[in-house]
Amino acid sequence: MSKQWLLVAGLCFATVVCDGYDLAVYGATVPSLLDYKPWGMDAATAGAIGSGAVAGMLIGALLAGVVTDLIGRRRMLLFSASLFSVCMGLCAIAPGPAVFGVCRALCGLGLGGVMPIAVALTIEFAPHTRRNFAVAVMNTGYGVGMILGAVVSIALVQSAGFRVIYAIGVIPLVVLAPVAWRWLPESPAYLAAKGRTEEAGAIARRFGIPVPQAPEAARRARLSALLRRPQLRPLVVFAMAGLLAQILAYGLNTWLPEIMRHAGYPLGSALAMLLTMSAGAVVGDLVLGRLADRFGGQRVLVVGFGIAVLSLLLLSVDPPVWLLYAGLVLAGIGTQGTISLLNSHSATRFDPSVRGSALGAMMGVAKVGGVVAPLIGGWIVGAGLDMAWSFYVFVLPAAVGVVVVMLDRARQRVPARVLAPQPVEKN
Repeated sequence: MSKQWLLVAGLCFATVVCDGYDLAVYGATVPSLLDYKPWGMDAATAGAIGSGAVAGMLIGALLAGVVTDLIGRRRMLLFSASLFSVCMGLCAIAPGPAVFGVCRALCGLGLGGVMPIAVALTIEFAPHTRRNFAVAVMNTGYGVGMILGAVVSIALVQSAGFRVIYAIGVIPLVVLAPVAWRWLPESPAYLAAKGRTEEAGAIARRFGIPVPQAPEAARRARLSALLRRPQLRPLVVFAMAGLLAQILAYGLNTWLPEIMRHAGYPLGSALAMLLTMSAGAVVGDLVLGRLADRFGGQRVLVVGFGIAVLSLLLLSVDPPVWLLYAGLVLAGIGTQGTISLLNSHSATRFDPSVRGSALGAMMGVAKVGGVVAPLIGGWIVGAGLDMAWSFYVFVLPAAVGVVVVMLDRARQRVPARVLAPQPVEKN
C-alpha cells in the first residue's frame, strides 16, 4: 500500500484545523464580546450568533454533499476553506453585532463543506484496514484547531481584543489554498462516475488504492439509493447520533469559558479550561479511532457517549481543581472524540459513489444540534441558574446517544462491495 495517502490526509487535516479554530475562538471571545460596551451584546444575542454560525454550517454541509458529487471533492474543499477565510477577515472588521453575526453565518457556510469532504477523501485514499484510525488522525486537526484557538485567545484576547483573533483566520486563504490547489488529488470515484476513467485509474494506481468501478456501475448507485435499504438505516441512525453529539460539542465549546467565569474563575483560567477540553478532544480522536479499528465502531461509540455522560456529571458537582481538569479532558474525549468516530465509522457504511452526498446529508442534519446548543447555553447563562444546570442540560442527549448508536446493525447491513478490499489494477 502506497504511503501517499498521507498527503491527502495531511491536507484534509490542515483544512479541518480551520473548523476547530473557528469553534474555539467564538467560545473564547464570547466573554470579550459581552464586555464590549460599544456593541451592547447580551447572552441571548451571543447565543443567537453562535447558532447562526452553525446554521450556516448546516446549509453548507447539505449543499456541499450534493455539489461535491457534481463538481468534484477537490474543488469544493478548496472553495469551502477559502470562503471561511474571507469571512473570518470580515468578522475582524465588522462594525456591529448584526454584521458580525452575518459574517459568522457565512463562515459557517464555508466550514459546513469542509468536514464531509475531508472525511470522504481520507476514507477513499486510506488503507482499508486503517480507515477509522486514518480519519481519526485527520480529525485531530479539529482538536488542534481548538487548541490553537484557545492558545491564541489566552495570549491575545485580553491585550489586543477579539478582532485580531478573527483576523488570524485569514491565514488559510494565503497559505493553505495554494498548497492544496497544487497537491490535493481529485477523488477517483468522482472521476470514474463522470466517465473520466483514465484519470481515475491513474490516480488510483499512483496512490495504491482500488481502481473505482466503471461509470455504468457508478450510475446505478444514484443519490436515491440513500433513501433505500441498506443505506437508509445508517443514514438515519448516524444523523440522529451526530445531532446529539453536536449538541454536546457546541454547547460546551461555546459557553464553557462564560460558565466557568460565572462560577468565579478568572477569564484566563476559564480559557485554560477550554484549552484542556480541546486537548482531550485530540486524545479522543486518536484513542477512539484506534479502538474502533480493533473492537468495532459501534461498540466504541457507545463508550464515547458514556464517557460524555460521566464527564458532565463530574463537572456538575464542582469538584476539586485537579478532578475538574480530569473531567474536562474526559469531556473532550466524549464530545469531539465521539463526533470524529461517528464521521469515520459512518463513512464506511455508504457506497463510495454517493459517500459525499451521504456524509453531507448526515452532517447537515447533525448540525441542527449545533444550532440548538448555543441557544440552550445562552438561555442557561442568561437565566443565572446554578453552574450544575449548565452541565445537567447536556446529560440527556449524551445518554440518548448511547441508545441511538446501538440501533445500527453494521455487521449485518454493510454492503460487501463497500468494505471488502479489492485488488489494485496494475499496468
